[in-house]
Amino acid sequence: MLPAAKDLGAQNIRVARLKWGPLTRSAASTLRAYSNEFGFSVAFGDVLPLDHVWYVTHSGLLRLARRKRCVGIESVAIPEFCDRASDRYAFKATVFTSRTCKGFVGYGDAEPSNVSSLVRGAEMRVAETRAVNRALRKAYGVGICSIEETGSSRAPSETARGSGKLPPQSANGNGYGGPKIRDRLCQIIRQHQLDPTLVKSYATEFCGVKSLREATREQVENFVVYLADWAEKDRNALLCQLNSYLPRDEKKEGAA
Repeated sequence: MLPAAKDLGAQNIRVARLKWGPLTRSAASTLRAYSNEFGFSVAFGDVLPLDHVWYVTHSGLLRLARRKRCVGIESVAIPEFCDRASDRYAFKATVFTSRTCKGFVGYGDAEPSNVSSLVRGAEMRVAETRAVNRALRKAYGVGICSIEETGSSRAPSETARGSGKLPPQSANGNGYGGPKIRDRLCQIIRQHQLDPTLVKSYATEFCGVKSLREATREQVENFVVYLADWAEKDRNALLCQLNSYLPRDEKKEGAA
């Protein structure tokens, strides 16, 4: 059950500051407005900030649909715009808000040039997710873009630098959201020469859990997307954030 809108807005701002540092007055005001209107939760990963702009996530839209008692979502591939050989796909999604609703339609496409290097090979799933997101945003009047609709044509680094190892996945298969997500996280750590221990600490706080093994797949996926974008756009700021998780004695040594 979600807290009252006023309390949710204040809670979201507190959690956002904890995760991402100080918010501008405009960012805090906008987050409060989204909290009041849609019931989005920062703790659940419903919204994420990129370049000082808020984006809604796929999981956030699905939770909104459930709260609004959405009766169904239908998605189909558009054959004439799909080419398996070149990993190019397009989908049409229709959201039915009630039993008498004729449907709100959204389209989504994906190909190697408009998806992040971290999800190359999963263009079909990205295209379907984008279509569903657009249909949901149209159905419920969500004016902000979804994070999954953003893409990147920037080529990944050809050289893997450093060696970032994370503890092995838990036996119950829940650790780090699964092998593919863990591989992507390790790739980011190697590519940007990040400290895996500090990344793990940041991920735990980001997901709002005591142990990363308790995080859901969606929470870890949201973290990986956010980390990759921040690492590419402002690595120095990310390093400052990660260094805040250093043990106190190491911080004192660094300041000496």
